[in-house]
Amino acid sequence: MVNIKHACSWFGVIAALLLAGCASNNKEKAKQDTLQLPVFTLSTKDTVLQTAYVADIQALKNVEVRSRLKGFLEKIYVDEGKPVSKGQVLFKLNDEEYRVALSKAKAALSNAEADAVATKLEVDRVKMLVDKNVISPSELEVAKSKLKADMATVQEARSNVQSAQTHITYTIIRAPFDGIIDRIPLKAGSLIDEGALLTSISDINSVYAYFSFPENEYLRYQRILNKDPQQHNNTVKLVLSDGSSYAHTGTIETIEGEIEQNTGSIDLRAKFPNPHKLLRHGASGKIYISAEMEDAVMVPQKSVFEIQDQNFVYLVGPDNKLHMQSFTPLTRVSQYYIVKDGLKPGDKILFEGTQNARDGMVIKPQKVSANQALALK
Repeated sequence: MVNIKHACSWFGVIAALLLAGCASNNKEKAKQDTLQLPVFTLSTKDTVLQTAYVADIQALKNVEVRSRLKGFLEKIYVDEGKPVSKGQVLFKLNDEEYRVALSKAKAALSNAEADAVATKLEVDRVKMLVDKNVISPSELEVAKSKLKADMATVQEARSNVQSAQTHITYTIIRAPFDGIIDRIPLKAGSLIDEGALLTSISDINSVYAYFSFPENEYLRYQRILNKDPQQHNNTVKLVLSDGSSYAHTGTIETIEGEIEQNTGSIDLRAKFPNPHKLLRHGASGKIYISAEMEDAVMVPQKSVFEIQDQNFVYLVGPDNKLHMQSFTPLTRVSQYYIVKDGLKPGDKILFEGTQNARDGMVIKPQKVSANQALALK
C-alpha cells in the first residue's frame, strides 16, 4: 500500500509538470503567433483641398437662325460645323413673289402720289375761287379733306413699298455674329414656313461653364471671399469628359442670386478661353476648385475598409488590441481621406493589412512614419 501511495504521488507530480509545460508551450506559441503589423499615427496637416463639380459648358452666344418668311429655300451657302463671319450670307430664299409684291406696291404708290398731286391742284383752284367769292368756303374744306385723305393713301403706299423691300431683304439670311454653324436640318428646295429653324450658330471663342455649389460649400466659399477678396483665388480648372485636363484655367465671374429650394444649391459661372475651339456648346466636364485647408486629419486610403457603405479603420489601443472605428470622410485627396469626424490627431490606426485583421485582435505594432507612408503608397 505504501508503494502504491508513492506511485500515485509520483504520477501527480509528473502530471503537474506536463500541464505546466503545455501551458508554457501555449504561451510561447501565442507569442509567436502575434502578427507584426504597421501602425500609423494620425496627425494634422495643412493641405490644398480640390473639390469637383459637374459643369455644363455653353457658348458665349448661341442663337437659333430662323426664317422670317414663308417660301422655298433656294440656296445654302455654308456647311455644318464651319466657321462664319458676322454678316456672311448663310441662306437664300426664293424672292420672286416678294419682288412682284414690291412692283405692285411701287405702282400703288405712284397712283397715290398722282392722285395727291391732282387733289392739291384742285385745292389751289378752289381756294382761288373762294378768295374771289365765286364759291362758298365749305367747298374749300371739302377739297382740303380730300387732299388729306390722298396724302394718307400716299403714306400707306410708301409703307407697303418699304414692307415689300424688307421682305426681299429677309430672303437673304446672314450670320448675326462670328461663330460656328450647327446642323442644317433642311436642304435646298425645301418649302419652309415662317419661323422655321434653319440652323444654330455659336460663338465659342470663349465658353461659360455653369456648375452648382451645395449651400454649405457656398457659405464656406463666400466666407473665404469676404475675408480677403484681394487674395482670394477665383481661378478654376476644367477636366473634360474623357478625363483629360483642359489646358487653360477659368475664372469664376458670377454667382446666382438665389439658392434653389428643391436642391439646396446655387449656380456659379466660370469663363474659359477657347482659342483652339476645342470646347463646344453643350459639352460637359468637371470643375475643380482648390481651397487651402488648415489642420486637416488625413487617413491613408489603404487603411480604410468599407462595411455597408460606411468607412472603418482599426484603432490600435494601449494594449495593442485592434478596435473597429467608423469615421466620416470630408473628401479624398490623392491617396488620403480627409476626416470630417470620427477620428482625431494622435489616434493610432492599422496602416495596412486590414484583410488579415479582426476586431479584438492583439498585434505587435510596427511604427510607420508619415514619410514611410508616402513611400509605401
